[in-house]
Parts: sequence; structure tokens; C-alpha cells
Amino acid sequence: MGWSETVNGALLKLAEPQFDVLLTTDKNLSFQQNLPRFQIGVVVLRARSARLRHLRELVPRLLAILPEVKPGQVHTLSWRDLP
Repeated sequence: MGWSETVNGALLKLAEPQFDVLLTTDKNLSFQQNLPRFQIGVVVLRARSARLRHLRELVPRLLAILPEVKPGQVHTLSWRDLP
């Protein structure tokens, strides 16, 4: 989409009219932005690393919570909470 250089609030503003949920590995996003003012939900993925093999471990839980994510909400999925 050409948004690779877009960060934080500008990224959320671009994404909110087109997407229901933003997935990120940026654990500080909720501290840097006032997320309830955006009409998009956010899911923070806290894997052991940003490598795809580690992010994949979170996919089953991500798929389970996606229907529940509401605009302005932040959900964090952590590898530490995996069974």
C-alpha cells in the first residue's frame, strides 16, 4: 500500500477507514497514541521475536479474538500466555 515509511498516528489515520483491526508488534503504540480516538482496533503481537516462526505461534489465539476486537480497543497477545 506504500505505507512502509508511515508511522504511529499517521498510519492509524490511513488505516482506520479501510481496516477493522491493525496488527502490530509495537508494544509502545498504546503509550504513544490515544488509541480510543481512532475507529480501528489494535492487536499487539508479543512473540519471542518478530520472526515469522515466532509470530505464527500466536495465530490461533489471534483468529479467536479478532471477531471481538472493537474500534478503539487494544488487545495484546503474548507468547508468555501460550499453553
